Amino acid sequence: MTRTTPPRPVDIEAVFRALAAHRRTATRLHPRPGAPKPDESSLAGPLLWPADEPWPVCTAVHPKGTGHLLSDVRLRRRIQEEARGRGYTEEERLVLDGMASGLHVRDLGDADPLPLLAVAQLYARDVPDLVGPDGCDLLQVFWCPFEVHGPDRTIDVILRWRSAEDVGTVLTTQPEPPVAGREECVPTTCVLHPEQVVEHEYLGLLSEDLQQGIAEWEEGLLDEEDAEDACDSSAPANYANYEEYEAAMAAARAEEPDEIDYTSDLSIAPGWKVGGYASWHLTDPAPLDCPQCGTPMPPLLTVDKWECDGASRSWMPIEDRTDDPGVIDPVSVHLGRGQMRVHTCPTDPTHPHRLSFQ
Repeated sequence: MTRTTPPRPVDIEAVFRALAAHRRTATRLHPRPGAPKPDESSLAGPLLWPADEPWPVCTAVHPKGTGHLLSDVRLRRRIQEEARGRGYTEEERLVLDGMASGLHVRDLGDADPLPLLAVAQLYARDVPDLVGPDGCDLLQVFWCPFEVHGPDRTIDVILRWRSAEDVGTVLTTQPEPPVAGREECVPTTCVLHPEQVVEHEYLGLLSEDLQQGIAEWEEGLLDEEDAEDACDSSAPANYANYEEYEAAMAAARAEEPDEIDYTSDLSIAPGWKVGGYASWHLTDPAPLDCPQCGTPMPPLLTVDKWECDGASRSWMPIEDRTDDPGVIDPVSVHLGRGQMRVHTCPTDPTHPHRLSFQ
């Protein structure tokens, strides 16, 4: 099934022509739980990995056998999905109660190499905003599922670019770490439904004049809504009883359009995506320049907890107008305070990447 983002509630470039200079495309990945194949784009699916190439490993020294068993994480999610809409059975409850974080692999030393977790596989044919080194049409993303790396103590992300046609025999049994530091570092296996959309720069990075103009425009929309509400003379006395009045008001509220907001509705798409702009909704914008050549680095991949949240519901695909957790939180990954971005150098994608969190 395709996924279709509804048209933006307002053509913001028609209101502010200057925003045409602050537009960029992004490819929303729209992950949904599924069973992808090695020759498909996916999250946490099997990779098109050469059988004769070593699997990437974490060599940093940190506890590697303590945390949550990956098998427990996956079993817990399966039980929760199967039990949705009903209570747990006694057997399910016993299984869940038996899962705990702890030392699960005693013979795995802190300095031992740990297989990295396969997180994403993206083919350029599926993801139009995927820009890699010349001759590469496939990106494979890994991370160590322990937030202990570097001065900021985050996960360690590894990118591998390659040409899909150069892969010969594919590795069938693919390694993975037995344990993760947190359950939220383990993505659910998902198929992707890529869709290219248009984004506009984060509000706080626009010129002061443009920011002020947008703020005044938003205030004008609110004033219009307030004026419309003031003209509504409906009152309980117009109805046979208060219950009838409440039902009528609830129906009227359901038909009212949601408030339109540049930040939530007209600028940056939520969810897992490739390309586009970075949102700085929790912190001040931070410069992210290439450590090798100094070029400003846009986001390559955004890892987001939500497909959309309450403030960004206008981005919910038309095919998914639902509160199903499999749509709202399909991947079950929560890094930082909800969002992590991988930034790469537009001059040379092989230069060291950087991470940012929100």
